[in-house]
Formats: sequence, C-alpha cells, structure tokens
Amino acid sequence: MKLFLRGLRSGIPIGLGYLSVSFSFGIMALSMGFTWWQAVIISMTTVTSAGQLAALDIMIHPAQYAAMLISQLTVNVRYSFMSISLSQKVSDKFTGIKRWLLGFFMTDEIFAVAAAEDEVDPKFFAGLSVIPYIGWTLGTLLGALVGNVLPAIVLSALCLAIYGMFLAIVAPVARKSRAVLAVVGIAGLLHCAFYFIPGLNQISSGISISICAIVAAVLGALLFPVKDQEEVAA
Repeated sequence: MKLFLRGLRSGIPIGLGYLSVSFSFGIMALSMGFTWWQAVIISMTTVTSAGQLAALDIMIHPAQYAAMLISQLTVNVRYSFMSISLSQKVSDKFTGIKRWLLGFFMTDEIFAVAAAEDEVDPKFFAGLSVIPYIGWTLGTLLGALVGNVLPAIVLSALCLAIYGMFLAIVAPVARKSRAVLAVVGIAGLLHCAFYFIPGLNQISSGISISICAIVAAVLGALLFPVKDQEEVAA
C-alpha cells in the first residue's frame, strides 16, 4: 500500500497537467463533430495526446484505415521503446497482464517518473498511472461538455491550447540545440508544403504528418549525427 500511495502522490502533478491538455482535446473533438461520449471513449482507450490529435481528422473521413495505421505507428512508436526500456527495471512481480497494462499506461511523463526508480514495482506503477488516467479522461469530458455552451470564438481560442502544449515541449529544447531547431524547422516547412502545394494538399493529414516526421528525423540524423561514447572518448 505504501508503494501505491507513493506512486499516487507522484502522479498528481502529471494528472493536473493532463486535465488541462485533454480539456482542449475535448473541445477540439466536439468542434469536429464528435459527441462528448465519443471523445471520452477515445481518451479512455488511447491516452496519447499527439496520437489522438492526429487521428481526429482521419476519423471524420471514413475508410482511411491505412492512413490511420501509418500515422498512429509513426506518432506512438516511441511508447514501445519506452516500454522496452522500462521493462529492464521492473521487478519480478511484473508478470502477465501487468506488463500489458504497463504498455497501455505508458506516456512521456509517466515514463520519466518511473525511470527514475531503481526498481519499478507494480503497485508503484499502478498508483503512478491512476491520477494521470483520471485527469486525461475527466479533462476530455469537461472540455466536451463545456464546448456545448461556450461561444464559437472561445472554442476556437481554446483549441489552440493543445498546440501550445507541444510548443512548450519543443521550444526550450530547440533554444539549446541547433539540431532540434533544424529538425523542427524542416518538419514545419514540409507541413507547409503539404498544406499549400496543389496535389500535395490532397494527401490526408495522417499520412502527411507521418511523412513530415520521418523525413525530418532522417535528415536530422544525417545532418547532425550523435557521437557515441567511444568517439567522444577518442
């Protein structure tokens, strides 16, 4: 119980952050034609801000299954690597369905907190995941319900908040690293090309996001290779 409560306390700041971000997602989903309960189900079964945002535009255009698959794999593949990394630190009690739940609840923030542990116990991880999951779901519900009563101009303004979250993540790192700034710039220019250039703007948003992410990452790796420890020591 002590481990669960410690995880619960560690998850409170994450849950509060998710509450505000998912509030914007709920509003955005409502503005795109989803009902409040559909938005809540998406958040309850997905728990990924970037993945849900990328999926919204695809979901309102039926039968784009390939675009959905490619975009979600591209956006969310990092969670697989986080889960694999964290699996090296979990205790022997993490067996069976507990490992599946570890992968389901994996987010950037939960991974960062759990990775700081010398050994991750299932009770600690369960406590760590509870508040963020509730915050993400509750925020979506509140955003979707409030979206029914707020004026359209206010809804448009609040929809920008979720993009502000991504800027808040990228901007501090981009200020310190030319490589990150260049990769962000390349991705931005590519996205502008897919938005404005005739022909390219006919490609679905899910596919275009995937192409921008992959191309920018590959160019970043080629232009700004990271030296391994042996090269640094030499």
